[in-house]
Amino acid sequence: MSDFPQLAVGPNDVKATLKTSVGDIALALFPKQAPKAVENFLTHAKNGDYDNVIFHRVINDFMIQTGDPEGTGRGGQSIWKKPFEDEFSKELFNIRGALSMANAGPNTNGSQFFIVQNKHFPMQMKPYLGRYSEEVANFYKKQGGTPWLDGKHTVFGQVVEGMEVVDQIASAKADRADRPVKDIVIKQVVL
Repeated sequence: MSDFPQLAVGPNDVKATLKTSVGDIALALFPKQAPKAVENFLTHAKNGDYDNVIFHRVINDFMIQTGDPEGTGRGGQSIWKKPFEDEFSKELFNIRGALSMANAGPNTNGSQFFIVQNKHFPMQMKPYLGRYSEEVANFYKKQGGTPWLDGKHTVFGQVVEGMEVVDQIASAKADRADRPVKDIVIKQVVL
């Protein structure tokens, strides 16, 4: 068993499922490490705020982003009607499949979130590995992720099933602003 809850999640840990127009993405959430981010996500989901929202930014070998009711990448707010603070944990990382808050800088979390899709470990990121345990460093090297986002974006969940759907969304044909040419939609979040 891993010392890091994110590396030990499994299908029995599903807390939410994104029902998208191209398939389902099952998520485990981490309220102990990121209570406000999880509360914000769950409340938005219960209120239907993510229903029929598009993935407005997709970058293959990086991430897929959604959660903006306007679909522009500039909209959305937290359930508290103001940005909330970052919640960084020494137990959670932006590894492949991480569910993280999108932001515009420190302590600017709203409704937008992304899923890390990168499946490669860029060698220029090797200096980052010294700050991790061997277990986490090995995961980054073998499975991919975005270590440069650790300490910048709050991780509050992990994909437990449906990474093939995340990969499909990330590889969608997109315009110069990284918006898919054909809308990919979250039909509903099932809790």
